[in-house]
Amino acid sequence: MILCGRNLENLEETKTKLKNPENHSTHSCDIRKTGDVQSCLDKTNTKSLYGLVANAGVGGENTFGEKDRWREIIETNLTGTYQTVQECLPYLKNDAASYKKVVILSSILARLGVPGYSAYCASKAGLLGLTRSLAAEHSGDKILINALCPGWVNTKMAWEGVEGFAEALNITKEEAYQEAMKPVPLGKMSEPEEIAQFVGYLLSEKQNSLTGQTIDINNGALMP
Repeated sequence: MILCGRNLENLEETKTKLKNPENHSTHSCDIRKTGDVQSCLDKTNTKSLYGLVANAGVGGENTFGEKDRWREIIETNLTGTYQTVQECLPYLKNDAASYKKVVILSSILARLGVPGYSAYCASKAGLLGLTRSLAAEHSGDKILINALCPGWVNTKMAWEGVEGFAEALNITKEEAYQEAMKPVPLGKMSEPEEIAQFVGYLLSEKQNSLTGQTIDINNGALMP
């Protein structure tokens, strides 16, 4: 497995949790920069890829004006994912497997509007269009491309959102959590392991029929 991202320390920590960590490599990479993913693959002498998980992204609010984060968020979440997939496609096409797999991590906010999150919502919605277009374009190469839209997941990013919610309403973090869970029928966040297991299924050889699909994992928060 090749782990690429801006934070090499986090990648190294992730690698230690993998089976046979010595068989995996980590590389510093900024998906916003054209060619960075290609450079990572060149360093590993990779000739082909069976699967790709495009999960790099940033969150948070943006406000129009001098300090607007629109460009940062769009370039990372949408343009960066586009470049990542495009730079990996030749390697996916080279793989001998009957079907190759790409999983793109979007968000429940691809389907919802949230005040102050115009860049994040737009970038995540854009990923759904990107998924469908690429899935149709590369079906002839037997490359299956799907998107996941998680709701609240028990991660650092999610809790930063809860803390921002608490500050805005001048309530405690626990109170903010309870408020955030009110629209969620199961009343909880998903665990990262649940999302990872579903990604694993989409990448597995057991799955050869899903492509161009958006799959919602949100504890019932949205039932389209």
